[in-house]
Amino acid sequence: MSRSGTTSLVLTAIGDDRPGLVERLATAISQNDGNWLDASMSHLAGKFAGIVCVSVADERLDALKKALAEVPGLRITAEVSELAVPSEKIESGRRLKLSLVGHDRIGIVREVSQVLARHAVNVEELNTHTASAPMSAEILFHATAELTAAPALDARALTRDLEQISNDLMVDITLDETIRP
Repeated sequence: MSRSGTTSLVLTAIGDDRPGLVERLATAISQNDGNWLDASMSHLAGKFAGIVCVSVADERLDALKKALAEVPGLRITAEVSELAVPSEKIESGRRLKLSLVGHDRIGIVREVSQVLARHAVNVEELNTHTASAPMSAEILFHATAELTAAPALDARALTRDLEQISNDLMVDITLDETIRP
């Protein structure tokens, strides 16, 4: 979104994980007068995967995109950020945190996300991993999610639906409302 002569870009980057990838990305951004705002990066199955939000002066946008395309070892895509909901609506919404743990199986994320979508709950951040259960060789699936919803959300109905799938999936799901800073 262009405001005051600047554009916000959301970058996604992926490549074979090795030292120096973040430095190459940061160098391309700073050499083109981009401002690194926010990022989340991970090592997944031998790959480096990252998402970065940057702002850049409109007149430097094309140069930054060109530099990003030339970063060795990374495939980077850049999309102009468009705010879907006005800021005042985001601030007045409810903020929730979901935690889940249970035996790993196919479909857990799909089933939980279907319930959230039915209740018009937005997933702002989702982190998952698998790990061995203590004192056994069973693999447990862990998920935490930061969620937002409209002020009129029926939290009891959402909790009831999550409890139903929790029983079906044999996982523990905790849903808490958090205070917005």
